[in-house]
Formats: sequence, C-alpha cells, structure tokens
Amino acid sequence: MAESHNLGQKGEDLAADHLEKAGFKILFRNWKWGKNEIDIIAENQNFIVFVEVKTRNEDFKMHPVTAVTKEKQKSIIWAANGYLQKFKIDKEGRFDIITIIKTVDSYQIDHIEGAFYPTLR
Repeated sequence: MAESHNLGQKGEDLAADHLEKAGFKILFRNWKWGKNEIDIIAENQNFIVFVEVKTRNEDFKMHPVTAVTKEKQKSIIWAANGYLQKFKIDKEGRFDIITIIKTVDSYQIDHIEGAFYPTLR
C-alpha cells in the first residue's frame, strides 16, 4: 500500500506542477468536504478548476480515467459545491481529470479539461 500511496502522491505533485506551468494558481490540495475530497483546486482568470488525479504504473489493466466513476464524479461535484458555497465563489467551475502513467524512465501526463459536468442525477 505504501508504494501505491507514494505513486499517488508523486502523481499529485506532477499534476500540480503541470497546472502551475499552464498558468493556474493552486488554491488547495486534498481539500475535504465531509467525507468527500478533491485532489487539487486551482484557478486561472476564467475558471475554478476541480481536478481529480489518477496515477498508474505502465502495466495498468484499465486506463486511469476509468477509475473516475459516476459515483466518484458525484463525490467531487458535492465537494466542489461545498467549496463554492463556503468561500462564496462566483466564478465558473470546471471539472478536469489529470492522468499520469509512470513508465520506466518518465511520466506521461494527460490533462482532460471539462472531463465531466455536474448533473442533478
């Protein structure tokens, strides 16, 4: 378990660096609302972005994006709504997924902007 935790932490660090290089300001990491958590909350001029980070070794069986199930999306949406209300944010929100795949000598980063949308269901 420690190895997967370390890989996940490394992935979140890489995702935060990626966002900063893309011009985002990191507001929070691992922000909790009740039992729900958002890996990274960032912003740029146009959006507050709620980011789910999924990191896997290159021998994965299913692509990391498939781990962001409808239930996980609902959890993130619930927490994002709590964040927007708590801090009285009136900026458009967006839900992104960053997948990171560790290869032997590097990391492959894929940033999926607008990966899912809040729904009432």
